[in-house]
Amino acid sequence: VQLVESGGGLVQPGGSLRLSCVGSGFTFSTFGMSWYRQDPGKERELVAAISSAGGSTNYADAVKGRFSISRDNAKKTVYLEMNVLKPDDTAVYYCNARKPYFGGRYDYWGQGTQVTVSS
Repeated sequence: VQLVESGGGLVQPGGSLRLSCVGSGFTFSTFGMSWYRQDPGKERELVAAISSAGGSTNYADAVKGRFSISRDNAKKTVYLEMNVLKPDDTAVYYCNARKPYFGGRYDYWGQGTQVTVSS
């Protein structure tokens, strides 16, 4: 199983970035996908999530109206479009794939991609 994120980088406040995460080694279309982020010294927090078919999404209050999560199951890819970026959005962003089964759940993580918002 692999989740490979890309698209991070340095951007000025007010700018935009699009993160991508490609999954392999599992049935991508049956997993809920999420983006989390973590700043040094802080707990990892949920940023956005999307259901397996893409029909349902939810967002952290801090990013509502600025970030958008989407997925392309044919490409086994989930995206995070980030607009009007703020310095507080600086963090390592992680892709997560999750699917429950009786008695537990599958839970896979990517290696993370750094997003830095600074002038």
